[in-house]
Amino acid sequence: MSRSPGFPEPAIPGPDIVALRVMSEIDAAEVRQEARRLALRHGFSTVRAHGLATAVSELAMNLVLHTTRGGLIRLTAQDTPDASVIELVAEDDGPGIPDLALAMEDGFSTRGGLGCGLPGTRRLVDSFTITTRVGEGTRIVCLVRRP
Repeated sequence: MSRSPGFPEPAIPGPDIVALRVMSEIDAAEVRQEARRLALRHGFSTVRAHGLATAVSELAMNLVLHTTRGGLIRLTAQDTPDASVIELVAEDDGPGIPDLALAMEDGFSTRGGLGCGLPGTRRLVDSFTITTRVGEGTRIVCLVRRP
């Protein structure tokens, strides 16, 4: 099919990106709200949007509690004809995690909490990858798909 002059080709939508520096509990609350709004904007169910927001909240609070300078949370939503995917990246240049296997066990906490943050986040997302180096920082990449 050809288009008449003066009629532009339909635009291919690019990714929808939200990126926030997280240094305080207020920042963590803000990025949680942004995550929920992003998911709803891209057709995720309320339950799925709240799951993403919870995962973001857990990772954001880790930035607040375990680093001195906070870190960055970036959410990138991309729609395709078949589905939507949101990539969640949390990264910092903090102390790193000395024993990653232990940190991924339910109930383990270095600060007296419930020890649900990282393992709980892993259960809330479709894909979870963590890279950490002691003294250099941690990077977590998660994917959440709209079913």
